[in-house]
Amino acid sequence: MAHAMRIIILWKMLYRKEARLLKTVELIAKPPVVRIIDQRMLPGKLIYRDLGSREDVFDAIKTLAVRGAPAIGIAAAFGLAREALDNDDLQVADMKKLICDTGEYLKKSRPTAVNLSWAVDRIVKIAAKSRAKDGETLGRELMADANAILEEDLEASRKMGAHGAKLIKNGANCLTHCNAGGLATGGLGTALAVFYSAKEQGKKVHVYADETRPLLQGARLTAFELKENGIPVTLITDNMAGALMKTGAIDAVFVGADRIAANGDAANKIGTYSVAVLAKHHKVPFYVVAPLSTFDATLKSGDEIPIEERTADEVRGFRDVVWAPDVDVWNPAFDVTPSELIAGIVTEVGVLRKPYRKSIAKALKG
Repeated sequence: MAHAMRIIILWKMLYRKEARLLKTVELIAKPPVVRIIDQRMLPGKLIYRDLGSREDVFDAIKTLAVRGAPAIGIAAAFGLAREALDNDDLQVADMKKLICDTGEYLKKSRPTAVNLSWAVDRIVKIAAKSRAKDGETLGRELMADANAILEEDLEASRKMGAHGAKLIKNGANCLTHCNAGGLATGGLGTALAVFYSAKEQGKKVHVYADETRPLLQGARLTAFELKENGIPVTLITDNMAGALMKTGAIDAVFVGADRIAANGDAANKIGTYSVAVLAKHHKVPFYVVAPLSTFDATLKSGDEIPIEERTADEVRGFRDVVWAPDVDVWNPAFDVTPSELIAGIVTEVGVLRKPYRKSIAKALKG
């Protein structure tokens, strides 16, 4: 019991009271490391990990020590800045090549979330265009922009929260799938930011959280985040969502996204598609909440979104418990929800509506 209380106290210390932000990932300049909360251990253990090499950053993203589309983009940006700071004795041309090579390496860690390649490409482009005279100056430039990506993510989260909260009536019961809170972003969230903003506006909102198999991000992370932020939350298993909607208990569904195609098809954690189909059948509005960095206008539809397949061990058991060691497994990490099932896409510039191809293009054009 004492150990559990210590974890809860430490968790509460992670929140900045005035904004309810989590320091999910940050860049420490001296010595240069990317510091993360190891999300694989939560909520039972609070463990910070310092990533001191590009291999460390790659592994942390690959193994879900840091996860969530915006968060892994920020981690990769910090990883590139860390690489520059750690090699500031290089000639500028050599450092630019190092950053480019490291960026291509990090982009291979996870294929579905477009925020990863978006953040990497942004840092690489800044490095390529830099007129810095030495490696130390270039390193500081990249560190500044990586931190800017973090701050922009936080601002986008605040705006998404405000826009999305307008869709919630006082006393609403909402459903969410996976984790789209502070741990999945720079510290506030996408879908969960909507609930936080609604609360700040004085609305009462209750959230049902899917446990989200096979790694239980909803049970381990979302339920805990919501509870610690004062949002009433009820945990359900994934296969209870339809029965719950049938009772009329759900007023709206809010989920995050890892990549959104030009037509509005949205990839998110596996199981999201099932929730969207159920919501459509029960006439419950289904909303996706994501920043513009999650959109991939180069893809015409969700059919072109690469879907990551993960190790069979994630399904055969959990952590040290194995219940099906010799069974074949299919384990896609994501599925794609067709745009026709989505009532609206909440972004930092407002709620996008159908026809999505037109509204998305307009939003991305600015």
